[in-house]
Amino acid sequence: MVALSPSSANPFPVSSPSSICIRDEVQCLGCFSMNINPMCLRVSNGFKARAKAASNANLKAIEIPSQWYNLISDLPVKPPPPLHPKTFEPVKPEDLAPLFPDELIKQEATVEKFIDIPEEVLDIYRLWRPTPLIRAKRLEKLLDTPAKIYYKYEGVSPAGSHKPNTAVPQVFYNAQQGVKNVVTETGAGQWGSSLAFACSLFGLDCEVWQVRASYDQKPYRRLMMETWGAKVHPSPSSLTDAGREILQKDPSSPGSLGIAISEAVEVAATNADTKYCLGSVLNHVLLHQTIIGEECLKQMEAIGETPDLIIGCTGGGSNFAGLSFPFIREKLSGKINPVIRAVEPTACPSLTKGVYAYDYGDTAGLTPLMKMHTLGHDFIPDPIHAGGLRYHGMAPLISHVHELGFMEAIAIPQTECFQGALQFARSEGIIPAPEPTHAIAATIREAIHCRETGEAKVILMAMCGHGHFDLTSYEKYLRGNMVDLSFAEEKIQASLARVPQVA
Repeated sequence: MVALSPSSANPFPVSSPSSICIRDEVQCLGCFSMNINPMCLRVSNGFKARAKAASNANLKAIEIPSQWYNLISDLPVKPPPPLHPKTFEPVKPEDLAPLFPDELIKQEATVEKFIDIPEEVLDIYRLWRPTPLIRAKRLEKLLDTPAKIYYKYEGVSPAGSHKPNTAVPQVFYNAQQGVKNVVTETGAGQWGSSLAFACSLFGLDCEVWQVRASYDQKPYRRLMMETWGAKVHPSPSSLTDAGREILQKDPSSPGSLGIAISEAVEVAATNADTKYCLGSVLNHVLLHQTIIGEECLKQMEAIGETPDLIIGCTGGGSNFAGLSFPFIREKLSGKINPVIRAVEPTACPSLTKGVYAYDYGDTAGLTPLMKMHTLGHDFIPDPIHAGGLRYHGMAPLISHVHELGFMEAIAIPQTECFQGALQFARSEGIIPAPEPTHAIAATIREAIHCRETGEAKVILMAMCGHGHFDLTSYEKYLRGNMVDLSFAEEKIQASLARVPQVA
């Protein structure tokens, strides 16, 4: 137990590697000069009473969770299995062997409740974890709301987002099996840069197909990947059959995550020394991300708060699942009862406008069929600035949870999201990536609603990354050149008509 004293110059004993740091506006130098890894609960001016109360509570040190959590174990109805793309029979482990190492295949299908995190992975996690839970006091004041707004900030990782939470274990398990090369796709570049970072630590070669629209919009993400040693190709490319087929139909295609997945999967499936890594959607990816929610549960317990509403952006779903799944466990057990809200772009609304059906995870139909909310596997969204949310389907497990009624979903246009991002940046100081601006916009909506009703809700928001490499998006908004992009109804209907018919 560590007694916290706000007036003490150095309240952390050197022997305490994971103490709680409750700080005012002055940076706690002790956290960094001693090279320790505190759990940072930052508090704004006007919140000193809470800090004092916390210091008197002799709060326990918050350690990095040592296990990932598997929501499937607690669901009353288990999710439908993935199907083989040719036979439509349930996928067997050997069907996935060309793409993934054995341990990730086991994790994809496991019903165990908790999976131990390897020490080698924890050792790298300690570079940035635990991540801070921050109360947005200034945003609350700006909005004149009685609501309390907290955000779990994953932008402190080396790659600037939540993606290393799964990149590190995926590369570790590949390295453990002797794999030398991994390939992947990336939208905004957060996943690609995270995988390149992880590969640089374990000595694996990394090759990335980046969605063309993001490749052009975000050159510094590409440079991050290349700095960490990765090869990066714009997708669709002329390097694969899948890419060449798309370019033949549309030489100016902006690309999509579905197309980029097809290209990476094709390379992995045709090269025995190469495996494929995915940054979202699959069960093992969502599993690794639950370290976010497990940490956050401890942090909120430490300050005596319980969320009434949990909000996160969704594209493939990994950051949303990472924060919300441990809270859904507590909800299912009757301990808490928060509303859990996913937010997606109006230009790619898989949860709010898609159908719940078996569909391919990629455009070319190379991946297993997954039961998910989908807009159709060959749906190509307009090139919105939230490149990480331009995916035609939602993670099967999130889709299943939505069908069971344990969460809800809304869609918000990008101009409202960037308006909220400016309010957040100018009050909280952090420039968000375009993806979490959707969560910010939804949080602002709710906070204004609380102002109108007088409800003092506790809102917890997933803030999955910073936008330092997305400033061209902000420039477009600030210059008045950003417009709301949406889908044409006939475009979605045409794509849905090509969804496989599975009994």
